[in-house]
Parts: sequence; C-alpha cells; structure tokens
Amino acid sequence: MAEIIDITTDRQRAIDAGCGVLREGLPIALPTETVYGLAADATNPAAVARIYETKGRPQFNPLICHMADLAMAEDYATFDPVSRALAEAFWPGPLTIVVPLKPESGIHALATAGLDTVGIRVPLGFAGQLIRAYGHPLAAPSANTSGKISATSAAHVDADLGDKIRLILDAGASDVGVESTIIKVENGKLRLLRPGGLPAAEIERVAGTRLVRPKTASATIEAPGMMASHYAPGAAVRLEATDVADGEALIAFGPATIAGANTARIVLNLSETGDLAEAAANLFDYMKRADASGAATIAFTAIPDEGLGEAINDRLRRAAAPRE
Repeated sequence: MAEIIDITTDRQRAIDAGCGVLREGLPIALPTETVYGLAADATNPAAVARIYETKGRPQFNPLICHMADLAMAEDYATFDPVSRALAEAFWPGPLTIVVPLKPESGIHALATAGLDTVGIRVPLGFAGQLIRAYGHPLAAPSANTSGKISATSAAHVDADLGDKIRLILDAGASDVGVESTIIKVENGKLRLLRPGGLPAAEIERVAGTRLVRPKTASATIEAPGMMASHYAPGAAVRLEATDVADGEALIAFGPATIAGANTARIVLNLSETGDLAEAAANLFDYMKRADASGAATIAFTAIPDEGLGEAINDRLRRAAAPRE
C-alpha cells in the first residue's frame, strides 16, 4: 500500500520523499489545485511508461507536462506571443497551453504520444514547489484508473491506485475540482481543446480574440481529455433530468427540487445556491459518492453551460457517452 504524507504537517518531508521516489523512475500521486495527478519524470521513458501502466491508459493519449514556471517551460518548448501572454497572465493556474516542442527538448515521445507539440501547465502551490526542487518537468495525468472519475483527494487516489503506487502526497481536497482548460494557438486562431478550471471568457479577455470551439468531436487526440468516453463512474449517467426514477442516484444543481427526488437512493447537490465554482469543486467527489450508493443510474439536473459550467458539462457528457 502507498505511504500517505500530509504536506500541511511536514512539507519538507513530503518534498524530499517525492523527489526520492521520482528519482527512482516511479510515479507518485501529487496534489494540484485542479485534481490529483499521477506524476513521473517526463524526460525518463521508463517512468512515463509506468504512468500508462499504472492507469491502464492508452499510449496514444498524450500527457500534460507540468513545469515549475514559464522559464522552465521555455527550455522545452517554443511560445508564440499569444501563448506567452496567456502563460504570463494565468500561470501558475489551471491553464494548459499546447505549444511546439523544441528540437531535442528532452521530454520523451511517450509523454507526448509522438506528437511534435506538448501540453504544458504550471500548477499552483505545492506541486510547483516540488517540481522546482526536483528540477525536471513532470508528466502528470489525473491520478485514477483511465477513463474513470478523477481524484480530488488523497483518499480517492488511495482507494483506486493505493496498491499500485508507493507514495501519495496529501494536501486535502482540490480547490478547483476539474482539470485544467487546454488551449492551442494554430494558424492564427486560438482553439479550445478542453474546457476546464479557467473559464473561456477569462482567456478571451486576455487574448483579445474568441476561442474557436470544435463543431464536432475530432478523431485526432491532440491533448488529454478528448476521448469521447471519459470520467465515467460504474453507474450509467443520465443528464438534464427533470425527474428521478425509483432507486436512481440524484446529483442536483441549484435550489429547485424535482419529481421523485424522495425515492432516490442518494441525493447530493453540487451547489444549492447555484455557484458554479462550488459545483466544480464538488463534482468528482459527488460522482464517486453517488456511484458508491449502488444505484444503477446517476441522474444529473441541468447545469448552465457558461463559465465553469462549460467544463462541468464537458465532463458529464463524456461520463454519459457510450463506454468504449
């Protein structure tokens, strides 16, 4: 079983232990402000391979590479003016920017799934501090079995992957609760590859241009979180529910009640006041709790598709998609 170290009680021990396991070429569970990541040295092919093996993740699905700061990121990749402006505005924070790799950058092709681009993020808080101490970028997808609900606490990681990894660093519940927003500048246009913890409107405000959203799902995987079926619980998922069938689990949003709620196996509310930031922070934890109730189906009431609601609805649509 994994050792769990609480970073709030012994931060230096957590950094030393984390760096020690990473130097052995093994992955660790690392807390970030978005979700917990399964982190390993992005320059070490054996370490990156262990991420895919531990998660059961297909190797055509690239990994985000986490850096200590923009200066470290520019050692490995080339930033156009718009990408650099966004990095300066929002790093550290929940934004991943896909940029071209530099020749012989050192990031292994396994981490990028063989692409000539890499998704880079600078995480807020402890994760950035650990990366700086370690001295190399960390490839770090979410710390959960591939395709399943992302982990937003050390307990989530331990329940899923605790028998497969050596170390979990515990910083309590993730503040944001959904993965980072992913963007890419291409042919003069700013593309949204995945909505996430940074609202699109904030990106558009700094970039001075509209984000281009895909009209249809792409068969090309350019970044994490683009697979049609993802973030899935064991139960089926039903969206925009206006009633609840007997024995279903209900995850609601806002103050309104819906028919049949009194017969639900469990009732949870992402935010009774309709706060999208609170809803995002609760999303994956509540999905796990509803799934653990034994209900065959989890019914979600409608969530506004604006601000962080765009990221929440993206995760729910993928959770409800036909399982691969």
